[in-house]
Amino acid sequence: MNIILTETDGALARRPLVKKILEGHDDLPVITGLSVASYDSVAARGADHPLTFNLHGALGGAPMVGLGLALAQPTKRILVLMGDFDFIMGMRALASIRTNAPKNLAIAVFDNGISGETGGQATASHWGVNFASMAIAANWPVVRSVSTVNEVEPAIEDLHSKDGPVFVNFKVSPIHPGPLKKTRDGAWMKLRFRQAFLGEP
Repeated sequence: MNIILTETDGALARRPLVKKILEGHDDLPVITGLSVASYDSVAARGADHPLTFNLHGALGGAPMVGLGLALAQPTKRILVLMGDFDFIMGMRALASIRTNAPKNLAIAVFDNGISGETGGQATASHWGVNFASMAIAANWPVVRSVSTVNEVEPAIEDLHSKDGPVFVNFKVSPIHPGPLKKTRDGAWMKLRFRQAFLGEP
């Protein structure tokens, strides 16, 4: 499938990017952070995909949920998708994840320099904070910062196949692709995800 990966401003478009990351990986467990990252997953997989767990009311919590799943099921690849403001609120996870060193965990941050969840305020990356450099400082074995189309394919390959933990920071357009209808019932998502994740009937 030919997916256009740039937005009208020339920067990477997050929603087609997430679609490309998840394309052909329907069996991949995905944890998303708040706001646009969860809508991106819905656009790529639909609102009712059993192996997608969208966090609500837990800003910054997605990496630690991903860590727990990766440690509990070391033979299964776990992917975390989140925005930059969400990541900022949970960046303490960089140290905890590296300390536990799960080879099956990958995190993709979609860094648009603003907080879409709280009104579009500038985030730390807008002022020059480099998240990939922070992951390198935390001694993560695989780290990438991606801002061009040519850099996308190798980064996606890392997310799916490199021994981790893997950290990829995608510099994306601040253009908001808009909300989508999604499941907000946490108890139902937990049961649905557990059944699919563990292969329970």
